[in-house]
Amino acid sequence: MQHESRLAHGLNRRGFLGLTAAVAALSGCAGGPLDSAAGPPRPGGRLRAAFSGGGAAEVLDPHETDLYIEIARAKALFDKLADYGSDMSPQPRLAARWEPSQDLLTWRITLRQAVFHDGRPVRSRDVLASFARIVEPSSSRRAKASLSVIDVPGSREIDDRTIEFRLKQPYAEFPNALATLGAYIVPEGTTDFDRPVGSGPFRFVSFAPGRNFVAQRNPDYWEGAPQLDELEIVVTNDEAARVNALLGGQIEYAHDLTPTSARTHERSGQVRVHRLPLSNFHGLAMKTDRPPFDRPELRQAMFHLVDRDELVRSVLQGAGQLGNDLYGKGYRYYADALPQRTQDLDRARALVEQAGANGLTIDLDTSDTSTGLKEAALAISDQARQVGLNLNVRLGNKDTYWSDIAKNGVIASYRSGAMPLESHVAQRLLTTSTTNNTKWQRPDFDALYQEAQSTTDESRREQLYFQMQDQLHREGGFLWWGVSDWIVASAPNVGGVDDRAPANTLDWARFDKVWLA
Repeated sequence: MQHESRLAHGLNRRGFLGLTAAVAALSGCAGGPLDSAAGPPRPGGRLRAAFSGGGAAEVLDPHETDLYIEIARAKALFDKLADYGSDMSPQPRLAARWEPSQDLLTWRITLRQAVFHDGRPVRSRDVLASFARIVEPSSSRRAKASLSVIDVPGSREIDDRTIEFRLKQPYAEFPNALATLGAYIVPEGTTDFDRPVGSGPFRFVSFAPGRNFVAQRNPDYWEGAPQLDELEIVVTNDEAARVNALLGGQIEYAHDLTPTSARTHERSGQVRVHRLPLSNFHGLAMKTDRPPFDRPELRQAMFHLVDRDELVRSVLQGAGQLGNDLYGKGYRYYADALPQRTQDLDRARALVEQAGANGLTIDLDTSDTSTGLKEAALAISDQARQVGLNLNVRLGNKDTYWSDIAKNGVIASYRSGAMPLESHVAQRLLTTSTTNNTKWQRPDFDALYQEAQSTTDESRREQLYFQMQDQLHREGGFLWWGVSDWIVASAPNVGGVDDRAPANTLDWARFDKVWLA
């Protein structure tokens, strides 16, 4: 067996049809005359793409990626064994195929023929060395939580292009781990990323943290050389500045726009707006290991006090759907049978009293680093006052916000791009997860996840995912209030931007498939 069908691994049928309808409904906005403006694919030119950045703390080490700008750079320079398709199913990349043993404890991977930028072939030992670096005990790298299931010393290279991974426990969805963020393959022995060497579609030219990055076409890329001569990724933290730079011709691609900006400019003919369907999850992260949110009653009070309809109307400008305090709406295994939560101020007040938190002032961390974070925090703060909670909105540093809230504070504005539900659990909700921003550490929850990965019975796995989500819905640390399209924009002369690819998936920020007219 290699990989199952996309629909089986990704969205449930209702979610899949919903996203298909969403794409169709938006095609009139994203298509039309502007589609023909770029013409057929043609080689040449430099594309300039603007993202929010992280200042001097930005890195080129692909195993340390965290910000969207870092992920976009890593995609340009490096490859993974697999990546998430637009439906969240794992798609082969450097892995030409994969095959599990019957007990799900051994997976055999066959590599395709590919070369690093310095001409060396990509070999089995490079893969094993990359994964060993990610999971080394001293690291807290993003992919570590997913890849720690691999018994790296017990795994082996059968030959230069065949690897046998031995796992510490059965893992039915192991290809998701191969696709996880940060699971990039680097040459064996690599420790210095000042001038990184990967096997990706672009070769490194220059990098100034917090300013810009330049790469050039890799003519030997295994999937075919990019059309672009060069790619430049620049840092522009202010959303309005990104839009103005696009309108003024200083850039050709702007990442992360607000619905208001999109509506304002999409009919002008000056830009193309691309709505990446339902891939932007909005919420709060409450730390369950420290006061006051170590009290489940207070977390439940938050669930009941939030007016999700108002947040979708005001923050998302109506361009989204209600969340139900669970990640992954529409994705495979999503527990859509759980009742949709609505605002219940009486219940919230009672829970605040039960938690002994009436009149309590709590710092709510937020930032301007991503669109909507600050606006949502201010709106929720207003709503909380109705039940006796004072949420003091505290604006954090744009450059360090995500790393700051991972370690500090008790409640913070949060959002996420797309990933399979299994990956969300593995990376964020297990005791061993390295990006566990809610500090959710429950052995019984971990056991449900391990059982889900140990069974080949799909119906049993679905039951176990429901049990996990039922527990999170009742007392988890994430409050997911809404889900919206991810919005990017490009100049009319840019072709090849995929309007179907959620953020964090294979065809998002896929600059090797883009061309300039």
